[in-house]
Amino acid sequence: MSDTPRNLVRHGSVLSLLTLCSRVLGLVREMTKASLLGTSALSDAFSVAFMIPNLFRRLFAEGSIATAFIPAFKGYLLENDRAEIREFLSCTFTFLTVFVSLAAGLGMLFAPHIVSVFGRVEFDETVLLTRIMFPFLAFISLAAFFQGILNSVHVFAPSGAAPVLLNIITVAAAWGLSPLLKNPARAMAIGIIAGGFLEAAVQFPFVLKRGFRFFFTGIRRAVMNPGTQKVLCLVGPTIIGMAAYQMNDLVSTALARRAGEGILSSLQYSLRLQELILGVFAVSIGTVLLPGLAEDAKTGNWERYNERFITAIGIIALITVPVSFFSLVEGETLIRLLFQDRRFGEDSVSLTLAAFNFHMPGLFFIALNRILAPAFYAQSDTKSPTLAGIISFAVNIIAAVVLVRRFRGSGIAGALTLAGVVNTAFLLAFLARNPHIAVKRALRESLFYTAKLALFSALAALPVFFLAPRLRALFAGRGRLISLGLPLALSALVFALGGIVLLVISGDRRSRAIARPFLGRRKK
Repeated sequence: MSDTPRNLVRHGSVLSLLTLCSRVLGLVREMTKASLLGTSALSDAFSVAFMIPNLFRRLFAEGSIATAFIPAFKGYLLENDRAEIREFLSCTFTFLTVFVSLAAGLGMLFAPHIVSVFGRVEFDETVLLTRIMFPFLAFISLAAFFQGILNSVHVFAPSGAAPVLLNIITVAAAWGLSPLLKNPARAMAIGIIAGGFLEAAVQFPFVLKRGFRFFFTGIRRAVMNPGTQKVLCLVGPTIIGMAAYQMNDLVSTALARRAGEGILSSLQYSLRLQELILGVFAVSIGTVLLPGLAEDAKTGNWERYNERFITAIGIIALITVPVSFFSLVEGETLIRLLFQDRRFGEDSVSLTLAAFNFHMPGLFFIALNRILAPAFYAQSDTKSPTLAGIISFAVNIIAAVVLVRRFRGSGIAGALTLAGVVNTAFLLAFLARNPHIAVKRALRESLFYTAKLALFSALAALPVFFLAPRLRALFAGRGRLISLGLPLALSALVFALGGIVLLVISGDRRSRAIARPFLGRRKK
């Protein structure tokens, strides 16, 4: 059992490294978008057009397939009946393919009606871009299905590497096809479609390599399969919960589109920076955590379940709390370094920074929710996260409507942060209803640990606050990479060294757990 935190960190580190590559390339994609489109109305049109199929992707792909499929598939794997496994995979594959193909077709057909919800600026272009990108839903849903199979047998690298291709292809298409098309937004849309196809294609050979085979069946046979029915029973509440969560994006997008030109794009750029951290660490750890928790719940090994769960919370706090403090101190430099260009001027920097300063305080809570949700899904409980999601959705709507009038983009970002805090509170309250899960112990340890990290981060940020302006003045006028990138790197080094010294002095065991896989196992 002592290996549990180590295995979690080891698998999480591999996936985090791959996800880091993907998120960095995602930033390159956003930098490309900023360079070609800025915060213009066309940029807003692309953001809306990509957000719509992306919303359905989160509902039907990673948001539901992974959370509902993995616990059900784990049951078949534990029984080790190859014929039953093949039948279950075939029926699930058939139902998924038919369903997402219909959804994509209907989305393309009714694109004008969907787009009209978000305003009429660049309406025709937004409809066209939406129709180009809607098939992305079908490709990415199949990719999520393959990912669920591989993650269930603790194979994480292919699904971690697949999104890298999406970003590479999108960036390449943006620069390569833009001269041939009417505008760069259409070039990026074509890249999205090609990248989504490759995300599915690159994982399929690894599924075959693990010995899993499946085929198309009749739709009636697929629906009547007990395993498929179990997945659908779990998916129903999950989709409702994810719909409530994703409605936060829809409400924010609709409000931002009406708050003024560039507000929507600035929120998207800010969220991209936040998602860099979430994707690299929180999503990676949550992805690695779910199969292990599902196995522990099914075998009744609650002691190991609690160990995995509490370890994951500690790792999330250790990463997100310091990053939040550093980002709030150096947010403007980071935004200028990554996005400022000919189409991304001072107004764009100001809008993005305003949103960023209200997004980042919610980083810890949003990341924690990515850990709490798998704790429910592992028990085949999708109703509790659904209810928490609906409550947080209501909070976000009320707060966003109230705050956007005075604070515009900052108000929308602040509402999303508040909704994340509320979601965390309700998830913990619902999780405490299971007497086997040590929620009180987790709360006691995490509250003290988070407070300690906040204090250490504030102390480590103090020298950065005073040193950073002097560093930028020292390197000013030498090109963006040197004048902004070098001071930012030096500030990050000062902050990290200060934090590490404080952690070492305090004898922090979680930081040792993270470092151990990279330093090698100690001899016993």
